[in-house]
Amino acid sequence: MRSLISFFVFLFAAAVSALSTTGNRLLVILDDVVEKANYSKFLADLESRGFQLSFETPKSESLALFHLGERSYDHIIFFPTKTKGLGPKLTPNLLVDFLNAKGNLLVTLSSGVPTPNSLVSLLAELDIQLPAERTGLVVDHFNYDASSAADLHDVLLLPPPGPIRPDVKDFFAAGAPKDSLLAFPRGVGAVLGPGELLTPILRAPRTAYSYNPKEQAETVDELFAAGEQLALVSAFQARNSARLTLVGSAEMLQDKWFDAEVSQPSSGAGKKAAAAGKTFNREFAKRLSGWTFNEIGVLRVNWIEHHLDEPGAANQSNPAIYRIKKDVKYTISLSEHAWTAWTPFTLPSASDALQLEFSMLSPFHRLPLQPDPALSTDDAAAYSAAFRLPDQHGIFNFRVSYKRPLLSNVEEKNTVSVRHMAHDEWPRSYVISGAWPWIAGIGVTVAGWLAFCALWMFSAPVPAPGGAAGAARAETKKTQ
Repeated sequence: MRSLISFFVFLFAAAVSALSTTGNRLLVILDDVVEKANYSKFLADLESRGFQLSFETPKSESLALFHLGERSYDHIIFFPTKTKGLGPKLTPNLLVDFLNAKGNLLVTLSSGVPTPNSLVSLLAELDIQLPAERTGLVVDHFNYDASSAADLHDVLLLPPPGPIRPDVKDFFAAGAPKDSLLAFPRGVGAVLGPGELLTPILRAPRTAYSYNPKEQAETVDELFAAGEQLALVSAFQARNSARLTLVGSAEMLQDKWFDAEVSQPSSGAGKKAAAAGKTFNREFAKRLSGWTFNEIGVLRVNWIEHHLDEPGAANQSNPAIYRIKKDVKYTISLSEHAWTAWTPFTLPSASDALQLEFSMLSPFHRLPLQPDPALSTDDAAAYSAAFRLPDQHGIFNFRVSYKRPLLSNVEEKNTVSVRHMAHDEWPRSYVISGAWPWIAGIGVTVAGWLAFCALWMFSAPVPAPGGAAGAARAETKKTQ
């Protein structure tokens, strides 16, 4: 059964030509189609990875996110537009519906262009707060490009983002060249709420801050946020694993910043600027869009199997009913999509754990699932756990819930019944050592009763006093 499922999964994967696991239809929203020339390298990279790009303006009459209740596109990119509203075809409600339908969004901002009301409302719904003036500019007087922003310090130079925490995979900086830098030109910073669905990918340095250059040209009176409060690039992954990425600087995706020469400022008076180097923007944009459009960080459950784990037991796969106090084994097979192929899923770190819950209303068992090399393959990793069912009958669930930032959610639940023991399944009393004294007591009582009966029945009667004459007189007396 398991091999048959794996065979059909392989055929399905081979039939899908798109590198993204959710489709290759990509909608690009621009003010004018001519502006796509500014992002030609970024868009060419997307096309080379198998995406079919469609370019529309917010006011296009032919634009429709849904057709007959189904998504018309699988992914959407929003580049900055000068219009305050995106029109009736891109309302916040429709964008939320698009996320609920497992569509993915890449939203870019610019400090010189006000953010449309639809996107502001959508981001507020996701607990992402933008500057009130919608034209906030992030500057840093210590980490900037000395060649292009020597005066305004509005082109930030930052190292590629490292791992967020030990149990989160590093998708964006793994394998990056040493001393590589990201250019973040003239961007907007956002403040993220405490929701567990939000993940900051790139934070501002401690010396950066956001202000409104139009109202506070000379002095900064009020700050929207400063330091690591500012999320320059952030991600949102819904409970259905739909993804939204917010890039605070659309300019960092433009051709002029792909492999551009940048230099850090001097560290002291009279010193020259640091040696120039190329930016990491192009590779970062590839990885960022790859994550947003489900090319990386996607987990797939290939098959699930649970069965009795006892010698001589009938190895029935996934039975609907078990008996209490039986040993069972649960196995789940997981794969991770990495750009062009499915690979075995491995935990990000030794401190992370994939857990199995065997629960009714609350978990009776919560066990770590261990790698099972015997059932793993070249494109899938199997994880197993063996345990004994509790002494409680009822309806139980095998449940695996694995939710980590930047990885699609795994939520699997298999319901089984656990019955009590039948009358002929209880062990006999002579098998239980604690019952031996009672069994011995019954045996002694029965043996004593039988011995008494035998002694009574086979013992001779006692003769009367005086012999036969005395017996005759006693009989005569009774007759009279």
